[in-house]
Amino acid sequence: MFKLNRLTDYAVVVMSQMARRPDQMRTAPQIAQETAVPLPTVAKLLNALANGQLIISRRGAAGGYTLVRPAEAITVAEIIQALEGPIALTACVDGSADGCDVESLCPMRGNWNKVNRAIHGALSQVTLADMAVVVLPFAPPATEKTTEPGTTDFGRIN
Repeated sequence: MFKLNRLTDYAVVVMSQMARRPDQMRTAPQIAQETAVPLPTVAKLLNALANGQLIISRRGAAGGYTLVRPAEAITVAEIIQALEGPIALTACVDGSADGCDVESLCPMRGNWNKVNRAIHGALSQVTLADMAVVVLPFAPPATEKTTEPGTTDFGRIN
């Protein structure tokens, strides 16, 4: 199963919270409180996201963290890469530091790059703004009760 690690998931949560109020600088404790992600984890994430050039930090009394670009210009692929490195299903991907002992003999050599590029492309189409949208739980539509022939509870004619 292809699965993101928990820190990457938390990074999307943290950045989504920041995207909801992009004009506001926030401290690590504020972000931890708003997201319910533990403060040490938030601090670690903010450091990685700053190193990945997705957020900036300002020191001082009015300091804190904010997004480098608008949420519409930051992709999920960028967030994943800031936390996990290159997006790949296998070690034999262009630019990977991991080597493969049988790469020169492998009949799939180069073919996995097609899959990796497709996944990267899909993740590049989803922005932080898309992820920051609050999705409400599904509520079934209200049913209309007929009170008399030809009318509803709302007094409209059917």
